[in-house]
Amino acid sequence: MSQKSNRMGGRAARQAMRAAPIPENEKPVRPGFSGGRYQPLSQDEVLKIHEAAIETLETIGFANSLPSCIELITAAGGSLTSDGRLLVPREMVEDALSKAAKNITLYAQDPEFDLDLSGSRTYFGTAGAAVHVVDTVKREYRESTSQDLYDAARIVDQMEHIHFFQRSMVLRDIEDPAEMDFNTCYAAIAGTRKHVGTSFVDPAHVHQTVDMLEMVAGGEDAWRARPFVSCSCCFVVPPMRFAEDACRVLEACVERGMPILLLAAGQAGATSPASLAGAVVQEVAEVLGGLVYVNLLKPGHPAIFGTWPFVSDLRTGAMSGGSGEQAVLMAACGQMGRFYDLPTGIAAGMADAKLPDAQSGYEKSYTNVLAGHSGTNLIYEAAGMHASLLGCCLESYIIDNDMLGAINRTIRGIEITDESLSIETIRDVCIGGPSHFLGHDQTMQLMQRDYVYPEVGDRLSPKEWNEKGRPDLLEKARARVSEILAGPRPQHFSTEVDQEIRKHYPVRLAVTDPDEVAT
Repeated sequence: MSQKSNRMGGRAARQAMRAAPIPENEKPVRPGFSGGRYQPLSQDEVLKIHEAAIETLETIGFANSLPSCIELITAAGGSLTSDGRLLVPREMVEDALSKAAKNITLYAQDPEFDLDLSGSRTYFGTAGAAVHVVDTVKREYRESTSQDLYDAARIVDQMEHIHFFQRSMVLRDIEDPAEMDFNTCYAAIAGTRKHVGTSFVDPAHVHQTVDMLEMVAGGEDAWRARPFVSCSCCFVVPPMRFAEDACRVLEACVERGMPILLLAAGQAGATSPASLAGAVVQEVAEVLGGLVYVNLLKPGHPAIFGTWPFVSDLRTGAMSGGSGEQAVLMAACGQMGRFYDLPTGIAAGMADAKLPDAQSGYEKSYTNVLAGHSGTNLIYEAAGMHASLLGCCLESYIIDNDMLGAINRTIRGIEITDESLSIETIRDVCIGGPSHFLGHDQTMQLMQRDYVYPEVGDRLSPKEWNEKGRPDLLEKARARVSEILAGPRPQHFSTEVDQEIRKHYPVRLAVTDPDEVAT
């Protein structure tokens, strides 16, 4: 047999090996690898930020506190100044940190997708409040709808490296705020089995939505045992003011057993200091204040430390989600979350680019890499977002899934064992062997267990690429979106439950399958 035939046979064997399924626990990347290798702050700097945040809470405090919040905090040792600022002493923060939920699990409708937030386990997901969808064919933006959000959830449900789905768009086809909040959550949970994040503008909307979620879960007890939706709660209006309506939402979520992302999102140079260190201090102080609030309402209620300082382009004042400053800021916040040993969520992947192009690729990559290696648990907005969160692109979910798989591989790192050091393998190949490792048993065993392969990314040689019609990344992503959305609609909660929901609530998402139509 010729040398060429041997090479071709080896390639066929490797392709067959690649096609063969392997157990989930042997895949090269899995949700929840431990990060923490990148630490932009020294331990001394972490302590300085902590002390500055404590001083901010003790001496500046919060404006616009609800009467219920004032009562809780002053009864526990806080104070209200003559000009109405609520001060939070160090002892209250330390008490909240001692009572706060640690090592929590964010549940999914399908337990396969539960997220264990212990230690520095890291997961990538979506988020955002885009008001537009990116049309990559026409190269233009259009208003987002409930159908778009449902389609996004369906796509993310099929993306191996996007681990949870927080709502990424505003439903511009629904004007009524109550219907918008309800349908945002409904479209998300109908589209994916993964953990869902949503938001509310009024506490009444929380109660209506949780009533619906209890129907899906199988009752109140089942919901409280495994709450598969969390609330993204912007409980502060930076700098250092409570958002009154959002605080009412926070209280309702605690009452109804819904986990909370305590989200503080100042914009450096606008609503938080232009100093990057100062921006971190302010957001840490704000979220620690929220943590005190939650744990006075209910000690140990699941709450995520959500320090999200955004960056301004100081030449224009516009947000710059894809900047290097944004990347290091969020990584520093991830490091602070690990310092407190709290379940932590930060944001990355918020490209300034308007389309899934080279700029989008490099902005998403370095922001997600630094976030992933910071030790944070949850990386929101990691996929799909453009124009500094103003646009959401369905094709980008497909492209970004490849990127996140590769980044997750870097988080996994390199395992050093006697076997992986490969001395005997090198001996086999070099002494009496073929002088290459292509067909070696170790190579065949590790090709799926140590190596990640892109779904739509191109690794062909120029010759092969030309012979296959010069495939384009964006065209391949469009085809994958079409394939997913043309497939069967998700059925992870029953038609009977869906019909019951539609009888009682204003579901706007159309029913397209005849057997789903309520009788």
